[in-house]
Amino acid sequence: MALERTFSIIKPDATERNLTGKINAMIEGAGLRIVAQKRIQMTRAQAEAFYAVHKARPFFGELVDFMISAPVVVQVLQGEGAVAKYREVMGATNPADAAEGTIRKACAKSIGENSVHGSDAAETAAVEIAQFFSGNEIVG
Repeated sequence: MALERTFSIIKPDATERNLTGKINAMIEGAGLRIVAQKRIQMTRAQAEAFYAVHKARPFFGELVDFMISAPVVVQVLQGEGAVAKYREVMGATNPADAAEGTIRKACAKSIGENSVHGSDAAETAAVEIAQFFSGNEIVG
């Protein structure tokens, strides 16, 4: 399996409850390296651009409002098969369906407040990373 990068967001429901360290420990415990990380207050424009793929869906406005409601932590993760590995450690979107030992089982409040976002493919990860990080901010 190839060394790759993926994008992660620790969402407002998790940052508000001071879970960044716990989530980072779970990420690193899964064998992924955090090669870039910053805490930001996402703007409405950033959130709308990031979730543009969902613009026509009924939950779009609520999702954008949630993502700008408190600081988030944006990250670049690196490792062997990083996209698939991070999706595995995140767990199912619905925390009730998430496996024991996953971030969402341990931290998420609901389907909507599910604590983390992770890229769904290497191509998506590259686009998402570029939205929040310049090349010199990523140190692997």
